[in-house]
Amino acid sequence: LEEAAFQLQQIFRIDISIALNILGTESMRAGHCRVAFTCFKLAADRGYSKAQFNVGLCYEHGRGTEKDLEKAGFYYCQAASSHHPMAQYRYARYLLQHGPGSPWDRHHKAVALLEQAAGAGITEAQAYLGVFYMRGLQPQEKRGLKYLLQAANNGDAQSRFHVGVCYEQGLGVQRDLAEALRHYRQSAAMGNRQARDRLQA
Repeated sequence: LEEAAFQLQQIFRIDISIALNILGTESMRAGHCRVAFTCFKLAADRGYSKAQFNVGLCYEHGRGTEKDLEKAGFYYCQAASSHHPMAQYRYARYLLQHGPGSPWDRHHKAVALLEQAAGAGITEAQAYLGVFYMRGLQPQEKRGLKYLLQAANNGDAQSRFHVGVCYEQGLGVQRDLAEALRHYRQSAAMGNRQARDRLQA
């Protein structure tokens, strides 16, 4: 009986959090940012990862509350620890740019989070890792190309352009100008100006 009561409490807690998060989303869409933030915060403080991510966004962009990157990082961290993929990406970016601790620890943790987010299909994480591995202190071109291709196949025009650069310059792949042109054309068709310029050159 105690177990059943506990389960009911858990379901009730989760249902309220979901309802508050939905109310927050609808309020944000209607332009009522303060109400939205209050709803997100109530749900976030009940441990709901989607709301924690939304609170992070509010703090990062100053929507419904004062802009506060440290608090944004805190809520992204909470949501990321519940395996929220977009929060993993945002928290990784926070760690690389503003995070506490030694640069090596931040870097190591951020890369692990980016890998998890990329594996979950977050295009932004794939694109970020692609460029990160291409331009890092110790470039890993094949690994970078793998992530750029993932992001490009998810519709990211900038990553498609970078894949073209890889084929044009032979980065992580054998040089192939025809393949480079194909990627540049696809990127240009998606509106990428760098790809259009490269095709004209």
